[in-house]
Amino acid sequence: MAKNLTQYLCQECGDVHSKWAGQCPSCKEWNTLKEYKEVKISKKTQEKLGHKISNGGQGELKKKLLSPIDIIKNGSNNTNAENNSIRIQTDISELDRVLGNGFFKGSITLLTGDPGIGKSTLSLQACLAIAHKIPEKKVVIISGEESESQITDRLYRITKNPPKNLFLLSESILETAISSLDLENTGFILFDSVQTLASIEIESLSGSVTQNVAVTERIMLLSKKYNIPTVLIGHVTKTGEMAGPQTMAHLVDTMLHLEGEGGSDFRILKSRKNRFGDVSEIGVFSMYASGMKEVKNPSATFLSGRLPGAIGSAIYVGVEGSRPFLIEIQALNNPTAFGYPKRSNSGFDSNRLEILLAVISRYTSIKLENDDIFINIVGGLKIKERSADLAIVASLLSSKKKKPLSDKTVFFGEIGLSGEIRAVNNIAKRLQEAYKLGFTKAIIPKITKVSYDNIVHELSEKKIIITPNKSDIQLVQVTTVSELEKLL
Repeated sequence: MAKNLTQYLCQECGDVHSKWAGQCPSCKEWNTLKEYKEVKISKKTQEKLGHKISNGGQGELKKKLLSPIDIIKNGSNNTNAENNSIRIQTDISELDRVLGNGFFKGSITLLTGDPGIGKSTLSLQACLAIAHKIPEKKVVIISGEESESQITDRLYRITKNPPKNLFLLSESILETAISSLDLENTGFILFDSVQTLASIEIESLSGSVTQNVAVTERIMLLSKKYNIPTVLIGHVTKTGEMAGPQTMAHLVDTMLHLEGEGGSDFRILKSRKNRFGDVSEIGVFSMYASGMKEVKNPSATFLSGRLPGAIGSAIYVGVEGSRPFLIEIQALNNPTAFGYPKRSNSGFDSNRLEILLAVISRYTSIKLENDDIFINIVGGLKIKERSADLAIVASLLSSKKKKPLSDKTVFFGEIGLSGEIRAVNNIAKRLQEAYKLGFTKAIIPKITKVSYDNIVHELSEKKIIITPNKSDIQLVQVTTVSELEKLL
């Protein structure tokens, strides 16, 4: 039998304490300590969970058969050779990009997002793609939230010809689910969701701190032992953070978060942790009834609804990971009807906006102290790069002066507290993306001659000309916000 030792786990920092306290002694956060029973599993139970389950689920544990998907035979091709590489690609390029070129074998990935954002749909599409890639292995979906018929209904909205090596199981007891697996012949597992799974060895409800940590830890050990890439779908709190203790984040190899604005079809997949890839990469999808569709050219999509000559609209060239893309930033100011002006923004840091407003008031002739300010990042993106400062300020100046900016001009640059405009990285990559979409002018920070020569050389290799006599895209360098105001 398992022996339980009661301790208290901080849901913020993950530290364990022997006594409860209102404030965590480690991270100093309040009301974050939750009761946690450390489970010590007996050798007999370990034998059940290890050797006997791996040999087909023999023993006292209940064995539940997997439900195969009936395949509609329409000329399937199962001649693919076994993939012995360390990664399994899904051929969903946006997902593979964020993962770092596919799922790493033996890794465990946690996918979070708001309810109804498309976590289960995207995971199901990944399972379908992997099932086609490794036809000699089983791809298993274990759901504690939906029945097999509900999953099948979603499956047939995505494809009319599901692979015969895709299996479904509706089960919320971890030991029963594991005992049903043929681990030696399984190539991929999806658990939907980790908060609905519970272990019979632990005396607490599913979704509790104790269950979440124990279930994640056992799945991790299973994934490592049999070299099976595994995905866990997780719930989030009302603040958008992962529900459950931070210990879960330490156990998994990769944490992905799917987000999107209400009413928008766009979905942004971001990596919050990745032991096998770059955490700055993002993937862009569009949600349809038939599933998630990749957005191959986000820049053109985000700019598709832009009005020509719009006041308060500036085009910003951002870089997420290795990908540059163009985003429309909209600003609107109105005299406040109350004593305290309102500051509202969507997709941009509120504290950063307050700093930029203070810089504008100090170093330009524009005064916004008595105006309500509204900032909108079109497309539902959330910008964290400070290189967006210049575009934000340009859109605010355009809105206040009621004069539109040029439709063929892009902006990027960081603004300091002294009103100076600082250089940013990946300038050549940003200019190349702007030129590709037909922009002919770029307002950029002042750069050194060496940096300028490097940019000219890099763009020349892409057949983009930057010379004093002729330029495919004109570069205008500004040093301060006051200079930017005069230029506009």
